Amino acid sequence: MGLLPPSTNADYRGHPAAPWFLTLAALLTIVPGLIHSFLPDGGSGVIAHLDVGNRGELVRGLFAWEGATQLAFGLGMLAVALRYRPLTPLFLALVVVERGLMALQGWVLLPPSNGHHPPEHFASPVEVVLALIFLGLALRPRRTV
Repeated sequence: MGLLPPSTNADYRGHPAAPWFLTLAALLTIVPGLIHSFLPDGGSGVIAHLDVGNRGELVRGLFAWEGATQLAFGLGMLAVALRYRPLTPLFLALVVVERGLMALQGWVLLPPSNGHHPPEHFASPVEVVLALIFLGLALRPRRTV
């Protein structure tokens, strides 16, 4: 047995668009993960426009930590979308939880003190709505003719 067990895609019964959306969500998670992990400032200055003051090292470390989790989750989503599609509803529900919490934190609980919202604050609520739509499609069995 290798790293990955055999594909279970033949067992997936939901709408075929749902795993494709999960693929897109995976890529939209992996790319920021790469940015947070490998950009010299983790994106804190050049993208989020944060004034890190004398805490730059701490902020870069936190961004790199977030990037690591984004890479791991994004790769998991990609594996499900491409090889283990019966898990698509579960991973779409996880996207709703993750992005929902991110939206709540970015807009309600911890909004930026400088008034500048990074791109993720705008993308997260949109992704929650889209993930809910595709979750519904993934849960609804395909009609057979």
